[in-house]
Amino acid sequence: MAHRDWVEWHRDYDDPGSPLSRRLERVQGHLRAELDHAPAGDIRLISLCAGQGRDVIGVLVGHPRRDDVRARLVELDERNVAVARQAAQAAGLDSIEILQADAGTTDACAGAVPAQIVVVCGIFGNISITDIQATVAALPSLCAPGALVLWTRHRNPPDLTPAIRSWFSEAGFHEEAFDISQDGFMSVGAHRLTGDPAALTPGQRLFTFVART
Repeated sequence: MAHRDWVEWHRDYDDPGSPLSRRLERVQGHLRAELDHAPAGDIRLISLCAGQGRDVIGVLVGHPRRDDVRARLVELDERNVAVARQAAQAAGLDSIEILQADAGTTDACAGAVPAQIVVVCGIFGNISITDIQATVAALPSLCAPGALVLWTRHRNPPDLTPAIRSWFSEAGFHEEAFDISQDGFMSVGAHRLTGDPAALTPGQRLFTFVART
């Protein structure tokens, strides 16, 4: 999707009434609750296609567990990487790594998984159906036992969210929440790994961004 300006795309976050801002609020709510109830000790987190890091950095800034989180945010756009690094530095979040890399390959995850929290927001609406299914199937290889995965997807016809939710179940996840925005357009899922984690496969292609799906 080289034609899309991903920095410009982030500007909708500045409008509190935009679908993107409402999505952010729901994602951050689930992340905040997960940190609130996490056991003592380090919390490993990975976010793929993290953009400017607002999902994660916006929560950690004022959270009492901020210094326990060991996070890697993976983003390809160098401008968004710069914004995320500046935000993390300004907040004193020294344990956050902002990695400029293609999040569609498992190599971008090496050394940061297995994680207790996996964020795959803003991905499933921009990749093929085949890649969505393959990514969900591979998520256990990014997860520690009992990990929480947060994901998003629009509900434009044909609504793929029922299929995505079933793929999570087939991959060994239990659905903890499925939030739908008031206008019915956007959804946020929270799934807990109840099956066994899997080994990470080096060099595996998970997804490639295409025209909006």
